[in-house]
Amino acid sequence: MAAISKYLTAKNSSIAGGVLLLLYILKQRRRASQLNCKKGSALVQKNDKEGKKERAAVDKLFFLRIYRILRIMTPRFLCMETGYMVLIAVMLVTRTYCDVWMIQNGTMIESGIINRDSRLFKQHYYPYIAVIPVIALVNNLLKLGINELKLRFRERLTQYLYDQYLQGYTYYKMGNLDNRISNPDQLLTQDVEKFCNSVVDLYSNLSKPLLDIGLYIFKLTSAIGAQGPTIMMAYLIISGLFLTRLRRPIAKMTVSEQRYEGEYRYVNSRLITNSEEIAFYNGNLREKQTIHSTFQKLVDHLHKFIFFRFSMGFVDSVIAKYIATGVGYLVVSRPFLDLSHPRHLHTSQSELMEDYYQSGRMLLRLSQALGRIVLAGRDMTRLSGFTSRIAELMKVLKELNAGKYERTMVTQQEKDPGSVSEKLALVPGSGRVINADHIIKFDHTPLATPNGEILIKDLSFEVMSGANVLVCGPNGCGKSSLFRVLGGLWPLFGGELTKPERGKLFYVPQRPYMTLGSLRDQVIYPDTFEEQNRKGISDQVLKEYLDNVQLGHILEREGSWDMVQDWMDVLSGGEKQRMAMARLFYHKPQFAILDECTSAVSVDVEDFIYSHCRTVGITLFTVSHRKSLWKHHKFYLHMDGRGNYEFKPITEETVEFGS
Repeated sequence: MAAISKYLTAKNSSIAGGVLLLLYILKQRRRASQLNCKKGSALVQKNDKEGKKERAAVDKLFFLRIYRILRIMTPRFLCMETGYMVLIAVMLVTRTYCDVWMIQNGTMIESGIINRDSRLFKQHYYPYIAVIPVIALVNNLLKLGINELKLRFRERLTQYLYDQYLQGYTYYKMGNLDNRISNPDQLLTQDVEKFCNSVVDLYSNLSKPLLDIGLYIFKLTSAIGAQGPTIMMAYLIISGLFLTRLRRPIAKMTVSEQRYEGEYRYVNSRLITNSEEIAFYNGNLREKQTIHSTFQKLVDHLHKFIFFRFSMGFVDSVIAKYIATGVGYLVVSRPFLDLSHPRHLHTSQSELMEDYYQSGRMLLRLSQALGRIVLAGRDMTRLSGFTSRIAELMKVLKELNAGKYERTMVTQQEKDPGSVSEKLALVPGSGRVINADHIIKFDHTPLATPNGEILIKDLSFEVMSGANVLVCGPNGCGKSSLFRVLGGLWPLFGGELTKPERGKLFYVPQRPYMTLGSLRDQVIYPDTFEEQNRKGISDQVLKEYLDNVQLGHILEREGSWDMVQDWMDVLSGGEKQRMAMARLFYHKPQFAILDECTSAVSVDVEDFIYSHCRTVGITLFTVSHRKSLWKHHKFYLHMDGRGNYEFKPITEETVEFGS
C-alpha cells in the first residue's frame, strides 16, 4: 500500500480525473453518433433539410460566410466602422506597450524596495503615478471603440436585412410560402445582436493576444533566446488543434439553442395574439401545456449545453491556462537552473532576481496570451453557429426576392392518383403576369395553393372596369386563394394573368389592419403625411371620407388628426371596417377586393359605400353572403369547392343565394 499511496498525490489525481472526463466526453459523442445512425432512413429523409441548415463549424464555409457578412457591415474601406476597428487596434497596441512598460517599471520599483535604494524607487515610482491617467484613458477608449463597433455593425446588418425582408411581399412569402425559416423575428433581432457582439468580441479577444504574442516573443528572444518562445508556439498549435476538435458540437448546439428560443418566443406571442379566442374556449390549461412543453425542450437542451460547456471549460482551463503556465515555468527556468549557463555566470543575486522578474513575467504573459488564443477558438466555434443562421436568412431572403421559394409539396396520390403527370407539370412562377389598366383577366390559369394543391385546374374570365363581381362559394373553395394570386402574394402555376400594376389594386380584409400612429395615419395608410401632401389631399377631404362612412364623430371626439391611440382597441369591429372603407376612398384604386369587409356594418351604410365606390370609379370584387349586395354587381363568380366554377352575368333570372 505504501508503494501505491506515494503515487496518489493531488497532482496525479487531478491529471487522472481530467483524462477520465475527456474519455467520457469522447465516449458520449461516439454513442450519440451511433444512435443517430440507427434511427433509420425515414428519419434521415425527414430531417435532411434541417441537418443541412444546422451545419455549422469553423471551416472554409464559415470563413466565406463571415467574409460576405463583413462586407455588408463594412461597405467601404473608409467608413466609421473601419475607423473604430483601427481605434481598437491602436488602443490594443498601446495597452500592450503599457503592459510591457508596467512590467519593467514595476520590476525596478520592487528592486528599489528590496535593495533599499530610495533614489531608484523614486525614479520609477513618480512616472508610474503620472502615467495612471493615460492607462485609464487607453482602457476606456478601447471599451468605447468596442461598444460603438458592436452598435454600428448591428445597425448596418439590421438595415440590410430589413431592406431585403420588407422588399415587395418577401415578409409575407417567408411566413406563408417558404418553410425554411420558422422564426424570422428571432433571427432579425436577437440573433443579429448576438452575432455582431460575437464578431467584435472575437476581433478584440484575438487582436490583443496576437499583439502580445508578437511583442513578447520579440522581447523574450532577445532576452532568453528563440528556443523558449518556439516551444510555447508549438504548444499553442498542438493544443489549439486538439481543443478545436473537441469543440465541434458547440456550433450545432448554438444553432439548436437559438431555434428553441425562437419557438418559445413564438408560442408566447401566439398566446398574446389569440388571447380572446383562447379565453372563450377556456383553453388556458391547454396553452399552458403547450408553453411548458416548448419551454421544456429549451431547458433540456440548455442542460446538455451547460454540462458540455462545463466539461469543455474544465479541459480548456487545464490545457489553455494551467498547463500553458506550467510550460512557461519550464521554459523560463532553464537558463536559471542550469548553473553552467553562460547568461548568469557573472551576475549578482539582485541582477538575477531582476532578470527573472522581467523574463518570468513576460513569459507568463506570453503563456496567458497563448491561452486566450486557444480559448478564442471556443468563441469562434460559437460564432459559427450564429453565422450559419444569419447566412441561411440572407440566402432565403435573396431567393424569395428572386421569386424562388421552397415548401413541402403535397403528394397528388393522396388526392387523385390519376393526375400525377398533370400535377408534376405545375411549376411555381411559370405563369405570366401582364400589367394593364382597367382590366383583370385570368387566361387558362390553374388556381393552386403554394404547396401545389389544385383548387381549379383551368380558370378563365375577364372583368373590365365598372363591372363589379360577386365571388361566392363554400369555405375552402378558393375565394381567398384567388385574391392572393390576384394580389401577387401567391405564384402563378401557369397561364396568363392580366391586371393593373401594384398600387392600383386594393384589398380590404374582414379584419382591417390599424397601424401604429395617428388618426390621420389610419385613413391614409400606407401613405405618409408627406405623400398625402404631394397628392394634394387636404385634411378637409379626409374628414369627408370619414363622414361618408359615418365616422366623423371620431375626429370630433379625438379633437385632432394627430391624436395617437391604440386604434385596434379604441375602435369597435364595425368602426374598423368603416375606417378601412374610408382608406379605400382615399386611395381610389382601379379595382378593390372586399373580403367580407362590411359584415359588421349596417345595411344602409353598406349601400352608401357601394354606391359611392361606383360614383368614384372603383370596380369591386366582393366576397359576401348577403343577398342585399347582389344589386351592386354585374357578374358573379361561383366556386363549388370541387374544382368547378361558373362566371356569369347577374340577370333577373339569376337565383340569388345568401342571407
